[in-house]
Amino acid sequence: MNYNAELVSLNELVPFPNHPYKVDINEDLRNLQHSIEERGIDEPLIVRRVNDKLQIISGHRRFLASKLANLQNIPVRIVDLDDDQAAIMLVDSNLHRRNVLHSELAFAYKMKFDALKHQGKVKDDLTMCPVGTKYNTDSAEHIARQEGTSRRQIYRYIHLTNLNKELLEYLDQGIISFNPAVELSYLKDDEQELLLDAIKDINATPSLSQAQYLKYLSKNGEINEDIVYEVLEEQKANQKEKLKIDLESLSKFFPRGTTPKEMTEWIHYLLEENDFEKDFIKDGIDLKI
Repeated sequence: MNYNAELVSLNELVPFPNHPYKVDINEDLRNLQHSIEERGIDEPLIVRRVNDKLQIISGHRRFLASKLANLQNIPVRIVDLDDDQAAIMLVDSNLHRRNVLHSELAFAYKMKFDALKHQGKVKDDLTMCPVGTKYNTDSAEHIARQEGTSRRQIYRYIHLTNLNKELLEYLDQGIISFNPAVELSYLKDDEQELLLDAIKDINATPSLSQAQYLKYLSKNGEINEDIVYEVLEEQKANQKEKLKIDLESLSKFFPRGTTPKEMTEWIHYLLEENDFEKDFIKDGIDLKI
């Protein structure tokens, strides 16, 4: 692999097709732009030749920041990689970034999973030299070992790529949590559209148990618009109003050593045995117990 940097025109560079990482013009990118304007590019982009263009493998943010900074030429390192090797290097070169979105991880893991599966060998990410013997284990297991997570978690992320674009955006924005989103990724496309319409209509998102129930209904072909609304309109456990009583203020009414559970049982017993409702109504308070 050739690591000698050279200057090339920005016009020669093209993005890697369908790469999983978002490159937005935000505050971070503007800061990178200003840094490049002041000091230039510290780390050359890594590219490979594809026909008459140089395809970016690592450095999409630096590329856009350089365009915004009106640079004409940019330092690059041209490497000789096939499609699978390039995909693996692209994914690995960005996983270290801070605040990688769930959707980015999902498509990055899938890209690397597909490349490893097609490649059939483990490759060292720096030298691209074969390591060990023929790669016979699960690609997800290999990625999991590298990422310090579980094989199951890698598969969960990969399955998120089945979510439609808007539901993925809800996940990235924190509107839908990760675990419910994984369950929802098992819904068919039209079912996801029904769910999305309902979420927008009633401003409610499914909990994990609701998402699991929708997955179960989908598997059995029982989802329709009415059911989706019915599920979303159910009151979630964390939305139910709860009465909180200070334990210390109650303790003086019970023998020493009485547990909170025993206190609760005694309170229920006393309320059931005494006609408190009549007393409240007599005092002008309409309280149903």
